[in-house]
Amino acid sequence: MKTYENHSLLPYNTFGVDVDASYLVEYDSEEELIQLLQLDLLRENKFLHIGGGSNLLFIGNYQGVILHSHIMGIELKKLTETDVFLRVGAGVVWDDFVAYCVAKNYGGVENLSLIPGEVGATPIQNIGAYGVEVKDVIYKVECIDVATQEKRIFTNPECQFAYRDSIFKRDLKGKYIVTAVWYKLSRQPQLNINYGSLVDEVKQYADINLQTVRQAVISIRQRKLPEPKVLGNAGSFFLNPVVDQNHFDALLQQYPEMPYYDLHNATYKVPAGWLIEQCGWKGKSVGKVAVHGSQALVLINKGGANGLDIINLSDSIRASVKEKFGIDLTPEVNIIWG
Repeated sequence: MKTYENHSLLPYNTFGVDVDASYLVEYDSEEELIQLLQLDLLRENKFLHIGGGSNLLFIGNYQGVILHSHIMGIELKKLTETDVFLRVGAGVVWDDFVAYCVAKNYGGVENLSLIPGEVGATPIQNIGAYGVEVKDVIYKVECIDVATQEKRIFTNPECQFAYRDSIFKRDLKGKYIVTAVWYKLSRQPQLNINYGSLVDEVKQYADINLQTVRQAVISIRQRKLPEPKVLGNAGSFFLNPVVDQNHFDALLQQYPEMPYYDLHNATYKVPAGWLIEQCGWKGKSVGKVAVHGSQALVLINKGGANGLDIINLSDSIRASVKEKFGIDLTPEVNIIWG
């Protein structure tokens, strides 16, 4: 366990916002986490648990304790003729895990290649991309109860997964810390390549397999999304909104070219990036921040921006989309006010 005082969070958020935390504590095991939760340091200060910092926007210095997991390891727990069960430490870099699975020919996460962050955040956010959500492969989630320091295991249904959502973001927000995630992957992979730009991207490969699907996803993401070390960003800043049948029909009549995804329950998902682009924001700069020129869902720190600069740009975009389309955009990014 390592504790730092008045520590910079610049390396711990991909937006590249230079703020400090009163304390930063990194731990290496479940046992250390339990010990940590019993210390006066956490009993007397507010605290926030972070992963790779890829879904955070700090508005100012954090007046409390930042916790970060270094629990590592990928364990083979069970192997059947068709499936493999892996237990993965919360501190493992997500894309390292995806690369491991693809190399072993374990199918199910290849479409989630190059998503930034760590394993511990995947069940909280229910990360997803190119027609796949991590809920489809999560078997169970190991957690520590913050209040009692007791271990609890959540089954997949108990996680109450929804679009970029879970019980850990709602009813149990801040009440549990994920220490490990179990994934059930396929030894007989069924490729999912019929989503968006992935359809055309895979056509350039003579042999379509887990590795080439991963390569295709990486290629698309690298073209569309800026490298955070060059231009600070948190990936998609907004969730894709879901509208009801009446709202959808009215929009489609006015904008027949509008892309959408039918959720088959009288609701429709509309790409937030398209909405933002129609409002003229794509590629637009405002001071030290901007909307990315290739992907309107991405807000970027051009250098030296603070959290308020980014949130003000976000608010302006939301107001434009609300006025033009009658849709409230919801930030996907977790905004931390200090």
